[in-house]
Amino acid sequence: MSRRVLLVDDDRAVREALGQTLELADLAPILAGSFIEARDHISARFDGIVVTDIRMPGRDGFHLLEHSRKIDPELPVILLTGEGDIPMAVEAIGRGAHDFLEKPCAPRDFLAAVETALEGRVAVLEARRQKLRLESGDAAARMIFGTSPQAEELKARLRAVARASAEVLVTGEPGSGTPKAAEVIHLLSAAARHPFVKRAAAGMDVEALDEALAAAGAGTLYLDEVGLLPPGAQFALLERLESGGPTRIVAGTTRDLEAESRAGRFNGDLYYRLDLMRVRIPSLRERPDDIPVMFRRYVAQACEQANLPQPEITPDVIARLMAQDWPGNGRALMNAAMRFVMGLSDGEEESGLGLAEQLARVERSLLADALRRTGGRATEAARSLKLPRKTFYDKLARHGLRPEDYR
Repeated sequence: MSRRVLLVDDDRAVREALGQTLELADLAPILAGSFIEARDHISARFDGIVVTDIRMPGRDGFHLLEHSRKIDPELPVILLTGEGDIPMAVEAIGRGAHDFLEKPCAPRDFLAAVETALEGRVAVLEARRQKLRLESGDAAARMIFGTSPQAEELKARLRAVARASAEVLVTGEPGSGTPKAAEVIHLLSAAARHPFVKRAAAGMDVEALDEALAAAGAGTLYLDEVGLLPPGAQFALLERLESGGPTRIVAGTTRDLEAESRAGRFNGDLYYRLDLMRVRIPSLRERPDDIPVMFRRYVAQACEQANLPQPEITPDVIARLMAQDWPGNGRALMNAAMRFVMGLSDGEEESGLGLAEQLARVERSLLADALRRTGGRATEAARSLKLPRKTFYDKLARHGLRPEDYR
């Protein structure tokens, strides 16, 4: 349990007497004689509480209460009141103060109020840590939709990359989700408790780059479409990386940066520095089995955002989705889900695929879905599709599907 108490009182004798009371109770007082002395100790991570006198020269206890609540509304602040300050203290409770004590205060009452506030602070901080653990515990499983072998391989790669601290280059087609992959890397890394800052690289000057690095601090800076970073900022970024710093850089690109560097359009040294670790996001064409899974998730999200009931997703809708090529990848599928929920479209678009290719995609989706529902048990999957075992296995071989990948 946290034992720190930031004790603020301009009266030195009172401050030292209360500090000694806290020390005798095995608490750790931090003594301050003014708002200025106290404010630097207050942060959202401060694991103690604040006890402050109301009346002080300059900025008083109410100013300190207001400052504390701006930094962390759940940080307990106990006010010490004089004889005529009780009405003000009662008002302060309504403004967020945890408690107030009238001076002179009996040590037992003082310590009881402090212990209660400390217990509340411990509970708040533990709840925050638990929330962070839940959010970052397996961000890959939570944020990367799909259960195909390609999707599972991507999740495993993100988990592995997150454990390192080197720069990462995330590549993929437009709409494939490079920003989301970067956020997963951050949430699974040791820097998860620090900021994740996302910036568009296009048009970024050196000043904007330094501001982004400062904002990220010991966290992660994601540069979207790093291939569009202007030459001056490219050189500055390389300098910052070579000089070291607390910020981890994750760069996203839909371009072939190696080809860009050979053509002189991108700093070659920076390219090789960013390419220390690489994550490639497969396109939807490469993992068509994930299209139904992702569409259902996007539809559920769209319904929640629009506060609308979820429409039925029929096999016919899925068949039309599977027949499309999806050059816009996940972003296009997400837009289709929103249109479907709004009743504007069922998500059908021009695919450019012939009838045979469209039918093959639908068949592959049905086979994969049967394997997924039965946990890779081929006999049950064949039975659910009313197919003879030999026919079922022939179709699996034709589509490159393996039952063991779904177990």
